[in-house]
Amino acid sequence: MHTQPTIIPSKKLQKKAPFTLKGRWESPIAGYLFISPWLLGFLLLTLWPMIQSIYYSFTKFTLLDAPEWVGLRNYERIFADDDIFVQSLQVTLLFVVLSVPIKLFSALMVAMLLNKKIKGISIYRTFIYLPSLIGSSIAVAVLWKNIFGIDGFINKFLSVFGIKGISWISNPSTALATLIILVAWQFGSSMVIFLAGLKQIPAEIYEASSVDGASKFRQFFTITIPMLSPVLLFNLVLQTIGSFQMFTQAFIITKGGPVNSTYMYALYLYDRAFSRYDMGYASSLAWILLVIIAISTALIFASSRYWVFYETEGSKK
Repeated sequence: MHTQPTIIPSKKLQKKAPFTLKGRWESPIAGYLFISPWLLGFLLLTLWPMIQSIYYSFTKFTLLDAPEWVGLRNYERIFADDDIFVQSLQVTLLFVVLSVPIKLFSALMVAMLLNKKIKGISIYRTFIYLPSLIGSSIAVAVLWKNIFGIDGFINKFLSVFGIKGISWISNPSTALATLIILVAWQFGSSMVIFLAGLKQIPAEIYEASSVDGASKFRQFFTITIPMLSPVLLFNLVLQTIGSFQMFTQAFIITKGGPVNSTYMYALYLYDRAFSRYDMGYASSLAWILLVIIAISTALIFASSRYWVFYETEGSKK
């Protein structure tokens, strides 16, 4: 029986082995080359502007003249003399406190409806998610402005029942509510995340609780909410951060009015930077907003130990 002779590569070939095609793609350099577009974008479009922003926050900078170092003077003016800062912060906090729970509640209720096994459910999910794809666009903001205008759809609908409507976006008592409704209408992303979490809850748990006599209402609070609490925490953090940065809808629909009733913090920051060209002051406002968001997020995570349930650890009460 004949066997093929074993070929032993020479020492020269063995030395060149690390430089083969396979060896080159296994090099860490290849990984850095693949992420280089993102890394370059992060360094130039995110990190460097952040460094510039924190520097400008300690300067008097109007975009027309060179930055002039003023130390903490911008922050002193904000906290001591700026009434609009206080008002815009109050409006934003009210918007966050009202819009986030309404949005999450709507998303969870719709997710529970879409979690049922019925014919054509995928089509329903698609149509319900569509508003979130276009909800933050300028076109939808303009449409919303027309819907709640004095001659808009809402007032025409009310006129059918003999009710005289008002200009909802021009009334200080209702203007903020129109923005909250718009944001709550864009619950698609949160709904998809809730839906994914609901599918991870074993059906056997609901079946066992039904045998024990638990009603749907009790199952919701004793099974669904505890087992969905990590997903709820995730959505709560995301929506809180996003609500603090509310800008587009307020800018297009109300422009902060009437009587500054919808004058969001981000809108005030924008006016300072690009209407008054006070870039140093606006940079200080931006970093204050970052700190406020960080504190709010930290408080949410600190409270999560009392209401978030993890299967591996149990409740941290």
